[in-house]
Amino acid sequence: MSLQPSTGSWNLLLIAWLVALVSTLSALFIGEVMGQAPCVLCWFQRAFMFPLAVILAIACYHSDFAIWRYALPLAAIGAALALAHTLLYAGLIPQPIQPCTATGPSCSGSDMTIFGGMPLPVLALLAFALIAVLLIIIRRRTI
Repeated sequence: MSLQPSTGSWNLLLIAWLVALVSTLSALFIGEVMGQAPCVLCWFQRAFMFPLAVILAIACYHSDFAIWRYALPLAAIGAALALAHTLLYAGLIPQPIQPCTATGPSCSGSDMTIFGGMPLPVLALLAFALIAVLLIIIRRRTI
């Protein structure tokens, strides 16, 4: 369903999809190629990012600018999880409720950074936030 087709809105939709696609492929690369097992919070974030890559691709193909109704909740929940994960990584969450330091892999090590020390949880937060902002702009342009 196309509300008001415009090149600008379509470009924003394309950028949102590309962010979701790069995030998804990066998570798969880190896990499958580099062999770094994701922690619990990483798994939850993946559960919200992976579908975004699919539904935003379909929205781009159909120029469906009403996709914000379905994609924005996924991006918002993913951003909330990534924010909690970032706070956990920064040590701002109390020790007893840290899911990454229990059994299984931890995201608190230096091997969970990229681009000269940027933590992966921060990158996930930026990706979800960028997708959410793009979807909000698309919503405002098409209503």
